Amino acid sequence: MKPLSECTVLITGATDGLGKMTAERFAQQGAKILLHGRNQEKGNKVLEEIKETTNNQKLKYFNGDFSSLDSVAQLAEKIISNGEQIDILINNAGIGGGSGSQEKRETSQDGFELRWAINYLAQVLLTKKLLPVIKDGARIINVASVGQSELDFSDLNMEKNYDGYLAYTRSKLALIMFTFDLSSEFQEKEITVNALHPSTLMSTNMVTNHFGQAQTTVEEGFAAVEFLATSEELENVTGEYFEGKSRATAKSQAYDTTARKKLKEHTEDSLAAYM
Repeated sequence: MKPLSECTVLITGATDGLGKMTAERFAQQGAKILLHGRNQEKGNKVLEEIKETTNNQKLKYFNGDFSSLDSVAQLAEKIISNGEQIDILINNAGIGGGSGSQEKRETSQDGFELRWAINYLAQVLLTKKLLPVIKDGARIINVASVGQSELDFSDLNMEKNYDGYLAYTRSKLALIMFTFDLSSEFQEKEITVNALHPSTLMSTNMVTNHFGQAQTTVEEGFAAVEFLATSEELENVTGEYFEGKSRATAKSQAYDTTARKKLKEHTEDSLAAYM
């Protein structure tokens, strides 16, 4: 792994919480940072703030709305046309779980259940579109969650039985399943792909809005992200699920190759128009 100061790092959801702290801390270490957010004004403000606090001018901001797959595809195209070559991709953007079945089911601009669209489909689409500019030896970190629920393939869009928290936990398990599949495609390129539960209920806006009380700090989550992104111990470690800095076991469906194949086929159908 080359030094962080020689790396280009793309962080999605970089205008708040864990993403923002990671952008700032990595910028302090001299990395070139590509920040993503969904509010141009806020993104520009965060960009200037990090430039000022770190004295690192190698920062760029890219806008994209993860509730629109067309916007995600355009985001990838903007990054590619800008001539970027990515050493570390941190898929951190996401939306929290609702408080339960009383929460109203929401859909994305493309008609998918909103948490499925943002936490899963958008992440897959962006990663796949960016593959031509992800360098050999790169690391991809998918920010998942310890909250995971088995997928119901007869109701992936949750039109029959909706529950906000269940929607969130299913989207996170799907992201782990994608992580495992993608890692197996990269044996020759030496690109590693791992899923991470950074820390439980960190003190972020998402946690406050959806869960109320925080249990841990963003610093704890950042320590885990930094470990996965930079540790020499993890040079060839891929296709794993981590909780903090420790390898852990995800929900059993993530290891079911038949379920993963079914998910992959469904996902390819969902994303075909945007690839």
